[in-house]
Amino acid sequence: MFKILVVEDDKNTRKLMCAVLKQHGFQIYDAADGMEALQVMEKEHVDLVVLDLMMPKMDGYELTRQLRQTWENLPILMVTAKQESVDKRKGFLVGTDDYMTKPVDEEEMVLRIKALLRRAKIANEHKLTVGKTILDYDALTVSREDIIITLPPKEFYLLFKLLSYPNMIFTRIQLMDEIWGMESETDDRTLNVHINRLRDRFKDFPEFEIVTVRGLGYKAVKKG
Repeated sequence: MFKILVVEDDKNTRKLMCAVLKQHGFQIYDAADGMEALQVMEKEHVDLVVLDLMMPKMDGYELTRQLRQTWENLPILMVTAKQESVDKRKGFLVGTDDYMTKPVDEEEMVLRIKALLRRAKIANEHKLTVGKTILDYDALTVSREDIIITLPPKEFYLLFKLLSYPNMIFTRIQLMDEIWGMESETDDRTLNVHINRLRDRFKDFPEFEIVTVRGLGYKAVKKG
């Protein structure tokens, strides 16, 4: 069970956020300000922090800055009534991973938290698990039960990217820039060849498939 710390000075808002997250199976700690939050962090293991920006004693910017000094890879979701782009920019500069403005859509908050936790797990373990299929980033291998396939780097990075964000559509340009680099002269044909190779290699894997979204790009879809 993932443990989440909610840091919010408004009592009613804090109670509501905690209740929503508990309903989705998270274990919750809460704090009314940044000072309280740091005290909780010293005693408890926390997987993710949701924090308000405007709080007494220590605001969200300073709390994020201090959290980053000790917990470098801790996912942080900043929630605030401030909607100006300069406030968002400052939030990302001090180290938040994501940013939502109030009033918060509860369903969207839960989805963002799950996405942050998934990315943090991938980053920490350098492994991605989809059903019985395991992608090992360091070894460039894809394994399923007794089958182990070592991929060429570009094919592996392409598959890892798509499966890290299931159902998200990536344009051809996005994929070429990320996998081959913006300076590369890679064209659509090279990308298509890699996609077709991946499809051929994993056509018998029941957990996922790579789908072409006509006119846009590609996405990985989980099956079953």
